[in-house]
Amino acid sequence: MTPQRRFALPGGKIDVSSPLEWSRAMLRGAHLFGSSLNHLMQVAHTGSRRDLHDAERSWTQDAATAIDLTIDVHGLDTIDLERRYIVTPLHEGFMDLIALQHLPLDMAYAATEELFSWEYLGPYLRATHQVSVSPKRGSAAYRSLLTAARDTARHGESLVVFPQGSVLGIEVAFQQGAFKLAERSGVPVLPVILTGAASVWDYPFSTTLHFGRTIRLEVLPAIEPGNAVAAADAIEWEMKERALVWDPPPRRFDPERDGWWDDYRYEIDPRFADVFEAVTLHRLGTVARST
Repeated sequence: MTPQRRFALPGGKIDVSSPLEWSRAMLRGAHLFGSSLNHLMQVAHTGSRRDLHDAERSWTQDAATAIDLTIDVHGLDTIDLERRYIVTPLHEGFMDLIALQHLPLDMAYAATEELFSWEYLGPYLRATHQVSVSPKRGSAAYRSLLTAARDTARHGESLVVFPQGSVLGIEVAFQQGAFKLAERSGVPVLPVILTGAASVWDYPFSTTLHFGRTIRLEVLPAIEPGNAVAAADAIEWEMKERALVWDPPPRRFDPERDGWWDDYRYEIDPRFADVFEAVTLHRLGTVARST
């Protein structure tokens, strides 16, 4: 079977499947990454934080329109606009960030340090003082997150922390850091279920951008900080159970297809027994071969 031809966009991380989509992406991208991004960066350097968040919403709306992306939103009535949160979304792709801008909250983001080196994204993350996280720094990384959580709350912002720390798929287990942050900082957890981002752009597993897709977002009731750690396991499974019956479906991790990602820190939720066993056996084999 002949592979479908792809049409690459500048930068090397995105391609599309037809000349028509390439023309649309180039035309709309010229605005998004030209005058629109320049305005966003100018606001980041010279405007107030409120102006910045308004500009972010405007830019992400333009981005969604550019690729005919629909955001199917549920549960916004559970949000208390007078409160600040540790927002804990499921995570399966960069397009999650566009969907999250539909939350009626001013937000800062915890992002892996790798993203700060990206051509367009890195300068923006640095200019807007997003929180750089390096899992390799261990307790030091957690302390920086704790400081960030308290600072963002004081500035009237919520902090987004992706508890899976990975876009591999729904099988990846939550890490406890976000829930411990909530308990230590006195800020409630706001669980957010997201599916569909990987069907739009499944980077780094695929560079192909798809037009006309849907991301579904649902906000669950907040968890008070005193209950956050105790409730973490139950809320993780509730979020995943809901996601598994949604359309669009969540991204599923297939290590034979996606790779084993041995150099990255992640654990598989043991409730996904097949993937948990496969990753465990692979790691045991890797250790045996190295000794």
